[in-house]
Amino acid sequence: MKKLLLATALAGLAGAAMAQDVVRLGTEGAYPPYNFINDAGEVAGFEREFGDELCKRAGLTCEWVTNAWDSIIPNLQSGNYDVIIAGMSITDEREEVIDFSQGYLPPTQSAYLAAAADVDLKSGPVAAQTGTIQAGYVAEQGMTLVEYATPEETIAAVKNGEAVAVFADKDYLVPMAAESGGALVLLAEEVALGGGVGLGFRDSDDDLRGKFDAAIKSMKCDGTLDAMIVKEEYFGAAALVWGDAGKEGC
Repeated sequence: MKKLLLATALAGLAGAAMAQDVVRLGTEGAYPPYNFINDAGEVAGFEREFGDELCKRAGLTCEWVTNAWDSIIPNLQSGNYDVIIAGMSITDEREEVIDFSQGYLPPTQSAYLAAAADVDLKSGPVAAQTGTIQAGYVAEQGMTLVEYATPEETIAAVKNGEAVAVFADKDYLVPMAAESGGALVLLAEEVALGGGVGLGFRDSDDDLRGKFDAAIKSMKCDGTLDAMIVKEEYFGAAALVWGDAGKEGC
């Protein structure tokens, strides 16, 4: 009987250890092609495929968690998940509160989407998602900034006349323009912001960050990451890739 109880207790401890070994990946689920929720109600997009491959290479069991963008860093810090993988640009301001992996996407272009190509960006509010580098840029340029909690709301603000344009990642805006049937157009002006896109970690999770860094590097070294970036359903053949720079130190 004692042996049975001991075996049961050990099984329980093993189960707890396995549960603790599950790494929770936190994403927004609302920013295609980076991440979105598909018709089956599952996280999909570039970061889903990328994140699953990282976990495979790192030998980690991972699960996906969705969280609103405006609280994505606080909920990492409070332990609701272990990694942010949500198209988050690496910035000095964010590095004051969280740690980043090496970049998995090079610095990308931000752009404006408006109802007309000749819009005056100083003539009315410019929409941006709360807590993004794009929101900070709009404010710094002296334009009138209006912030929204979700990407969808920024697009809606232009459609209903609440904003003269939306400023966001070009990769997000391109399909929005294409799907609008000419109602929305990309402006010619593009701006490079941030230091690339990386995974976010709590300051105390150096070991976990190291495992993901090694997995990212291995994908750069064997070309898998570049091949994933340029998939047509993600960023396409014209997307910036790592190339030889990503293979330094391989």
